[in-house]
Amino acid sequence: MNALSKSLKHLVEGLMALCLTGMVVAVFGNVLLRYFWGTGWVVSEEISRLLFVWLVCLSATLAFGEGKHLGFDLVTARLTGFKAQVFRWLTRGLIAIALYYLITGSWAQVLVGMDSRSPVMGYPLAVAAAGTLVMGACMAVLLLLQSWNELRGHTPRDGGHTDEGARA
Repeated sequence: MNALSKSLKHLVEGLMALCLTGMVVAVFGNVLLRYFWGTGWVVSEEISRLLFVWLVCLSATLAFGEGKHLGFDLVTARLTGFKAQVFRWLTRGLIAIALYYLITGSWAQVLVGMDSRSPVMGYPLAVAAAGTLVMGACMAVLLLLQSWNELRGHTPRDGGHTDEGARA
């Protein structure tokens, strides 16, 4: 399982690098064309916006899987034992509710976006909405895996918060 998770992490990081590279090429290339030749790429703004949406969704998913999402643990970091476990499960329940609304809302946007096209490139707007759908579905799977690991007795160290630098 560890080799699979490392491979998936590298795949997501590679996709993020491709998104960032595409954004840089689109925006910087457009700036150069406008400055030197007085022209530009019409698709530059649309493609960079689409790549940015996917970059944010992929990075948020990766951060969630690594336990590096922004969190507020002023109270829960001081809890131990049964109280800490109760709050971890309560937190997971709230996250599950939020993911349910994210996934159902994203699915509705994908369905609406199937018939709508972007003004310049003409791609279905469902492609952009699919970013949040994929993010929500991946986060739901990760949440289930975290829950399963805790049920098996692998409690997260430090109350589930693995980013030590966030507390400094």
